Amino acid sequence: MIHVVKRKEMPFAQAMAIRFGIIAIALTVCGVITALTTGLNPIAVYGTMIQGSFGSPRKVWILLQEVALLLCVSLALTPAFRMKFWNLGGEGQVLAGGLASAACMILLGDKVPNAVLILLMFVTSLAAGALWAAIPAFFKAKFNTNETLFTLMMNYVATQLVAFFVIVWENPKGSGTVGIINQSSEAGWLPVIAGNKYMLIVILVALLTAGMYVYLNYSKQGYELSVVGESPSTARYVGIKVSGVIVRTLIISGAICGFAGMLLVGGSAHTLTTSIAAGRGFTAVMVAWLAKFNPAVMVGSSFLLEFMGYGAGEIATTYGLNQSFGDILTGIILFFIIGTEFFITYRIVFSHKERGVVEE
Repeated sequence: MIHVVKRKEMPFAQAMAIRFGIIAIALTVCGVITALTTGLNPIAVYGTMIQGSFGSPRKVWILLQEVALLLCVSLALTPAFRMKFWNLGGEGQVLAGGLASAACMILLGDKVPNAVLILLMFVTSLAAGALWAAIPAFFKAKFNTNETLFTLMMNYVATQLVAFFVIVWENPKGSGTVGIINQSSEAGWLPVIAGNKYMLIVILVALLTAGMYVYLNYSKQGYELSVVGESPSTARYVGIKVSGVIVRTLIISGAICGFAGMLLVGGSAHTLTTSIAAGRGFTAVMVAWLAKFNPAVMVGSSFLLEFMGYGAGEIATTYGLNQSFGDILTGIILFFIIGTEFFITYRIVFSHKERGVVEE
């Protein structure tokens, strides 16, 4: 008989040593595959990956901005995941927030002062994202529907809604896009700090990360959602209103996703497309899981995924390889990392009934 048993918590230093060791093994495996399939020097390939992310100050700031945007969505999903509400609707909630911001910029760009416009974008984006998450939360709390399927389907609804308004607002007509919104006046564009257009997003998400860490670990609401995640029956026994916690937590989760949509439309892309979320709602699931839903650790997992993504693109450009080759290397590394997290958390036990022997 084979059993998977949860380990006692492993010492932090030991767990980190295992992680770094596995990453070294993964890099070695990728190096062998690279040499065998392309004939390239693996060391040069890894150097190219680093060059793609850190080759210039601009590349560094672009990487930091992308890390911040992915981290923002990951933070949004974390409260729901800690409650074991599997919110796979981050993509749609980001689109809902981005749509609200774009609507404010297009309809009010020349009618209100810029500070007021940005405030309206902030409020409406949070409200739109919260609404998009509150709908499946209500049905989960009221009718115990499957939140995974419900939130996933909401993504498709949001995508089609954005597609509709892109056609309504397309500029010029017939282009199929809204173009750069308010390019001449920059109405609704988030302010530039110290001449750096990437810095504000990084600062805002850093503050959000600290706030989420405190909220989850030191607030009453953070305690309540953890109890609901461990056992709804226990939560009810100690007087926690489970349905209220579910709806409240998803409103917070959706609002932060809506905020990410505002950062994308108002601070990064300055446009609206059905692909503006760029899969972050799904990638964020892996970021949150790798970090074990710890906001502080999510900074590292977000950085790792974005770094490998940019590195894969740089390999393809520099060596004229198919983009898929870089993605293959990324996938191999992630496979090793995910497997490591499993074996750090669990152990496999082999038992022999006839002899009464248990082996690990």
